[in-house]
Amino acid sequence: MTAGIGIIGGSGFYQMEGLSQVENVEIDTPFGKPSSSLTIGTIEDQRVAFLPRHGVGHLLLPSEINVRANIYALKSIGVKWLLSVSAVGSLKEEIEPRHFVIPDQLYDHTKNRISTFFGNGIVAHVSFAQPFCPILSNLLYESTVKVEAKTHLGGTYICMEGPAFSTLAESRLYRQLGFDVIGMTAGPEAKLAREAEISYALLACSTDYDCWHPNHDTVTTEMIIENLVANVEKAKQIVKFLIPSIPEGNEDSPAHKALEKSIATNPQVIPDEIKEKLGLIIGKYL
Repeated sequence: MTAGIGIIGGSGFYQMEGLSQVENVEIDTPFGKPSSSLTIGTIEDQRVAFLPRHGVGHLLLPSEINVRANIYALKSIGVKWLLSVSAVGSLKEEIEPRHFVIPDQLYDHTKNRISTFFGNGIVAHVSFAQPFCPILSNLLYESTVKVEAKTHLGGTYICMEGPAFSTLAESRLYRQLGFDVIGMTAGPEAKLAREAEISYALLACSTDYDCWHPNHDTVTTEMIIENLVANVEKAKQIVKFLIPSIPEGNEDSPAHKALEKSIATNPQVIPDEIKEKLGLIIGKYL
């Protein structure tokens, strides 16, 4: 029951197709239960774990997602490479609905999220200047080219709290600051994946222009849903091309050694219960 590759599906992406040798696995973690059971199967001889971020049927608000449990569960079965698929609003004219963005930068504007495994007797400060893995992001871009998806490589994702969408004033400010797309989930995921030493990349699926666009009033809920469905179908094709291209440990991501020089606390004073709780993550450094 192991998998080296993980896929987190966002809005509309609730199941992974094309898997063989499938098993659904319930995992308990020291941080509670993940959003759903993990679906583990095989594609192109690669073992893959799929997790719907919001639960099956979209039950969880962004702020209700137990991201620590999600990342820990994926780590516990051996995931080293993690792709997040996420619906976003576009903050740039050239990023049209149904386009994809593979961001290379992140601005976390959330307010009430837990985004670290550490604390309570252990301190760690991981490097986060490059929040998305360049190796996995480049492989992802190559996969979008193969399916002829209109894709923007690079850009900044701003992660907002939600669940309400932006006000017009907020949307205009985000555009002035140069952000490219806006969503509600990538901030905590990227940080916790880095602490867990998992390579993390994001396939952002543009569904609309947010509220800044002068023609926004002509965008209906039905149109957004239509764009979301189209994006999800294309994203599934991209994932199928991506999976066989991911290296099996021969070309490590910088994320895989993120904690090597990041733990500040003397191991001798870390409480035993914390050592046990975080053993999966920090054990090799103690």
